[in-house]
Amino acid sequence: MSKAVITCAINGVLTNPKQHPVPVTPAEMAASAREAYDAGAAVMHVHFRMQEEGLGGFPSWDPDLALEMCEAIRDACPGVIINQTTGIVGPDVSGPVACIRKVKPEIAACNAGSLNYLKLRSDGSWAWPPMMFDNPVEKIQTMIDAMAETGAHPEFECFDVGIVRSVNMYIENGMAPSAHYNFVMGVASGMPCDARLLELLTEYKRPGDPWQTTLIGRTEIWPVHQRAAELGGMLRTGLEDTLYLPDGTRASGNGALIEALVQCARNAGREIASPSEARALMKLGETTHASRHSH
Repeated sequence: MSKAVITCAINGVLTNPKQHPVPVTPAEMAASAREAYDAGAAVMHVHFRMQEEGLGGFPSWDPDLALEMCEAIRDACPGVIINQTTGIVGPDVSGPVACIRKVKPEIAACNAGSLNYLKLRSDGSWAWPPMMFDNPVEKIQTMIDAMAETGAHPEFECFDVGIVRSVNMYIENGMAPSAHYNFVMGVASGMPCDARLLELLTEYKRPGDPWQTTLIGRTEIWPVHQRAAELGGMLRTGLEDTLYLPDGTRASGNGALIEALVQCARNAGREIASPSEARALMKLGETTHASRHSH
């Protein structure tokens, strides 16, 4: 079986830095990335947060800040692959597009369909006001076009089974040349974190195209990581996705989470891909990303 490509989702945007040890500043991002890199991560999935005092829990789309963060990570982790977020609510994608153009990541996340993004508290009340994470086809195409401009490879975030099937249609339609699927499990209103789903999802996607899982939750995610490793998927974890190690203890940082994920790969008899091996496995830089579709 192929070597395992490991991604660290360093910080995300929902976790409150006042409550949890998520990195916010460029120096914190670089130090946390280095821990993950030393543990075996070849790819860093990055979100950008506001730097002003007390605002570290909010996203930033300042392209200069984005570049500063990614350059700090690249300096700390020789050869590392940057995977940039593009997730934004609403039709205005100028912020993510400006960051793609400035950072020139090798991979950029592309949210591949819309989802009612919901979560309940234990008493049945909404954890936040019900929100539509809107990703209509024209918004997706704008993101893909920006990625094509800079040579970024789109990673299609699939929150539900229908979104996986939509990605297949995007490729067939010529919106993008190839698919790199990310099965996102554990969002309360999306696919559950269930290992049994993986065998179906890997049949629904296009044959031969790479896939990975993003598993959101606590200890229940780890058996699903193990099954993803056994089925040949690329693997991802980090403080964006979970704060808990397989034994239920809270992770001290990204390094400990990546060590646990590497163990899943080794349990499945797989070695860990270096950044250069990861580039080859994901075919980064091999295709031109200009779509055939006329706009």
